[in-house]
Amino acid sequence: MTKKQEELVNAYLSQFENEAKQLFGKIISFLCEMGFYPRKTGTSISFVSAIHNKQIAKIGTHIKKGLMPTPKFSMRFSSSNGYSQRFTKIVHDAVVKVTSSNRYRLARCLTGECSVCHGEPEAHIYKSILPNGDDITSCGAYAIEIPNITADDFDEIKQLITKEHEYLVSHEANTASQTQ
Repeated sequence: MTKKQEELVNAYLSQFENEAKQLFGKIISFLCEMGFYPRKTGTSISFVSAIHNKQIAKIGTHIKKGLMPTPKFSMRFSSSNGYSQRFTKIVHDAVVKVTSSNRYRLARCLTGECSVCHGEPEAHIYKSILPNGDDITSCGAYAIEIPNITADDFDEIKQLITKEHEYLVSHEANTASQTQ
């Protein structure tokens, strides 16, 4: 990280108590080791790779009046499937929310209406099944918030980010350089 990036990360981490500071410091270190650099985007910090120019994670802060700020973490992991029950529920809740409120985030690549992502559509969308058996999908180009993150989530987060990065390197790296 550059000195400016270190200052950005340190300022972000300084607002939390030790446990959150350590966990998010560990996540940030992993992202940087993977080649994702932090950059300020609005009130958040996003992590983007120079290889494919795609955001893979974003950190921010939940602020509730009268309470200490709490960290917020979102990540992109649409190329993965078969994750833990916790992450399956997170994906399900996110897909239900998105498909009921935001047509822009529907998985339009399945119907040929999107030319943004590359590779097979089924390989980069978020999928879930409703209780009635209907499949629902949303665009995989967006990060999903991972609520109440704990140290127990760290290994799965690393695996999901690694797989997503590998997917983006193999399908998006060439197209990113062509559009710049």
